[in-house]
Amino acid sequence: MRPVFFDTNVVLYLLSADEHKANAAEALLAQGGWVSVQVLNEAASVCRRKLKLTWPEVHELLAAVKACCEVVPLSLAAHERALHLAARYRLSLYDALICASAQEVDAEVLFTEDLQDGLTLGQMRVSNPFA
Repeated sequence: MRPVFFDTNVVLYLLSADEHKANAAEALLAQGGWVSVQVLNEAASVCRRKLKLTWPEVHELLAAVKACCEVVPLSLAAHERALHLAARYRLSLYDALICASAQEVDAEVLFTEDLQDGLTLGQMRVSNPFA
């Protein structure tokens, strides 16, 4: 089976007051997969800016994610692919970067709430794990 890739919103649902979404996110992430450095950066930013977490709390969340997921670095190739994906599928650049990073590791599924459930980007399928 090819790997799965997690968008930032799945990571952030680990902290959700919505027990159903928090449990679903935890179960998915516990099975392993991939995230990008961008996902880690976005999660840290939201944790600090919106959720008002302390730096130690941010580090604890990111350590938990990195313990169960492989991390793909951002690359020039991902940037170039993201520009193509953004234009072709009318995605925001940041969503396109997530998709490009997922494609870089040949992910079968991208788990996210931000894109159309069932959308196919090449060999990768977008899936909303909370739908």
